[in-house]
Amino acid sequence: MARLYTGKHGKSKSRKPIVDSATFGSGNEELSKEQIEKIIIDYAKSGMSPALIGETLKTKHNVKYIKQAIGMRLLEFLSEKKLNGEIPSDMIDLIRKAITMRKHIEKNKQDVYGKIRLIRIESKIWRLVKYYRRIGSIPENWKYDPSTAELLIKNR
Repeated sequence: MARLYTGKHGKSKSRKPIVDSATFGSGNEELSKEQIEKIIIDYAKSGMSPALIGETLKTKHNVKYIKQAIGMRLLEFLSEKKLNGEIPSDMIDLIRKAITMRKHIEKNKQDVYGKIRLIRIESKIWRLVKYYRRIGSIPENWKYDPSTAELLIKNR
């Protein structure tokens, strides 16, 4: 897991095992590449986030490594099929967290550590906005505004 305020990732040279078979899944329910892709498309159309799709594939369908199963990462597959949202899911999750922190601070004005945490969350959102503008995932004029963030999340 990456640390919040360093550039290090901490992966410690971990490697995924090589999978030789063309089918994935548990013993009695083996899935081919096309079946896995269809499951991913169905989950994405039903409104599941990419993180939840990956978790469901691992737990329910026993597909441990999505990249080895379909040949590309899940977000790459979703963007290829044009099923990802206009705002990246990691930024949506951070905006949700900031909204709940703002509501908490309105009730508990004396919570200094909550205010510090809110500052850190919003600074990460602003850094992500700059990054996503640079790579073209969000429009150049898109801006994070804490006062209108709740309306943005309600629409999703």
